[in-house]
Amino acid sequence: MKIQTLTSPLRSSFSGQYREAGIDEVGRGCLAGPVVAAAVVLPLHFTHPVLRDSKKLALSQHQSLAEEIKTLALDWTIALASVAEIARYNIAGASMLAMHRALAALHPAPELILVDGNRFVPFSFVPHRCIVKGDNTFFSIAAASVLAKAYRDRLMRQLHRAFPQYGWNNNVGYPTSAHREALKALALAPGTGEDLKE
Repeated sequence: MKIQTLTSPLRSSFSGQYREAGIDEVGRGCLAGPVVAAAVVLPLHFTHPVLRDSKKLALSQHQSLAEEIKTLALDWTIALASVAEIARYNIAGASMLAMHRALAALHPAPELILVDGNRFVPFSFVPHRCIVKGDNTFFSIAAASVLAKAYRDRLMRQLHRAFPQYGWNNNVGYPTSAHREALKALALAPGTGEDLKE
């Protein structure tokens, strides 16, 4: 496994020729909800004036930018690993499961996978590159980060309607002080994360 550490500005392609899929996940640091992964294939010379790592964008930009990415991308997919799967495989294993599910849904399959971070389990004999801070290096990984973040935030806010006591409309499952206190007072959240309605 080769680890690349690259710097911005964001780039449209690693290889300059292959069909590349950028992949990223969100939810690893959360106390509730699923881990969500997205895979995105962009045109070879894609560029965008705003797109970058979802953590560097305003929350108000996520949903509209996600819809734009879906329109501009050659292909995109979103997949998740449930709370039960996180408990069974641990968060690292569940993250890989979600990423593999997202990649498996791309048609045709990518010729190269660009992964945000420094760890990845090889997928279906497709070569990959692990790129530290890849979501602020390649447009495809940044796009995947935005799709995953927008989807998961929307899911957690929908789940908040059924479980308002945990404040998921605000913390979306992350370990804020208020969320930790709610978990202590109310016991752990139920296994949710598979019923998002479009």
